[in-house]
Amino acid sequence: MLIAPSKRIGVIIAAALFSFSCNGSKKSTASVAAKPNVIYILADDLGYGEVGYTGQKMIQTPELDLLAKNGMRFTDHYCGNAVCAASRAALMTGLHPGHAYIRDNSPGYPEGQTPLPKGTETIPKLMQRAGYTTGLIGKWGLGSINDSGSPLTQGFDHFYGFTDQVLAHNYYPEYLWSQDKKVKLNNSETEHNDYSHDLLTIDALKFIKDNKKKPFFLYLAYTIPHVDYQVPDLAQYKDKDWPENMKIHAAMTSRMDGDIGKIKRLLETMGISQNTIIMFNSDNGAHGMFGSADFFNLTADLRGLKRDMYEGGVRSPMIAYWPGKIKAGSVSNHISAFWDMLPTLSELTGEPVVGKTDGISILPTLLGKAKEQKEHEYLYWELYPGKTPNQGVRFGKWKGVVADRTKGMNIELYDLTKDFREQKDEAKDYPKVVEQIRKIMLEAHTPSPFWDVTTKPFFNLKAAMEASGLKYVPKSKKDAHSNAE
Repeated sequence: MLIAPSKRIGVIIAAALFSFSCNGSKKSTASVAAKPNVIYILADDLGYGEVGYTGQKMIQTPELDLLAKNGMRFTDHYCGNAVCAASRAALMTGLHPGHAYIRDNSPGYPEGQTPLPKGTETIPKLMQRAGYTTGLIGKWGLGSINDSGSPLTQGFDHFYGFTDQVLAHNYYPEYLWSQDKKVKLNNSETEHNDYSHDLLTIDALKFIKDNKKKPFFLYLAYTIPHVDYQVPDLAQYKDKDWPENMKIHAAMTSRMDGDIGKIKRLLETMGISQNTIIMFNSDNGAHGMFGSADFFNLTADLRGLKRDMYEGGVRSPMIAYWPGKIKAGSVSNHISAFWDMLPTLSELTGEPVVGKTDGISILPTLLGKAKEQKEHEYLYWELYPGKTPNQGVRFGKWKGVVADRTKGMNIELYDLTKDFREQKDEAKDYPKVVEQIRKIMLEAHTPSPFWDVTTKPFFNLKAAMEASGLKYVPKSKKDAHSNAE
């Protein structure tokens, strides 16, 4: 399936639904009553090819396929990064990985990972200022309850789920957080009763019901289909002649799909569907555990998996659904990324972004005004997954990848218009393009303890903790670097 990038070079138009300012100088002029609800659903480790609307044949996702059929599908939308925490940081803060504070997963802090610093601009803070009730249900991974990264201090009025992404690997945990309290579940090593995913859905439905009369922003960060492979039942896959883990994987994904359908139907029943936009994404590419990527073709033939800068690691199966506003069955090849969500919601609500953002609002595209859509000069990623730091750039039709920065800045170059599988390296044939991408990689990167090519290891835990206002106390070899996700 050939996925061509956008060829337009547009200019942003000052008028859309509401007034907009990205420098914080203009206040919102949109009335609270006119503002649409926003539900942003994020799957965990869901591959680009794991849903029916991108070509999946074995795993059934009828609810998401219906949203795509009646909304807009993006062919060239990209994750914030190729692993969990870094991707979610880019989403929440509107900064690409060369500027974001969190640029990789990190060793476990108490009850969480590296915290977002105090004073960070985030999507939920912006939505609060715009008059929204904000809710995070699911996996956070950007701090714990007792530090600067707490979701309750980073803009969320309501929180239910996991602060620590490592604990989220277990779908039958001992507890979940509800606000700043631990709620004990009826689970143990031998007893599996409370399936965390189901509890997240129940709380999401309740949040929507409780806030139906006022504008709300719900960030529903599901943990499916991240391993561990655990599911209450195999549903329609129980009699398949498949390996057991593949049955579980498919059942998990279809279970999430069905719950998204429940959310859509609730909105319709309450009569607020027309005033609610639903967006769906995955935080990074498929994990590919136990051969799942090949078994299901989870990448839709894209190269690479989670942790890779190739398309299979960073391209997202994004859809957006808004009845009466987003044209049903529309497809956009506009090149966009997670860091575009902050300015998009800024323009949608009329509430200015405080500080800087690397994003560009995609509201014109959503509303069918492609000629008014401003475009990125480039998209940039950097990551240190384990022992191999890497970089990636999307530059028009070109994709530049440094697969192993420890071996130098050896840039691979691919023309995605004719080689979306990234099989033919054309770096030697287009040295000028390679040089442009090299300059982007150098200019887009700002110093960070999470990605420093002058040190070994590239991730400096001590510096990162001290920058977060935390005391560094060496405990074990695990402190050097952890790829826990």
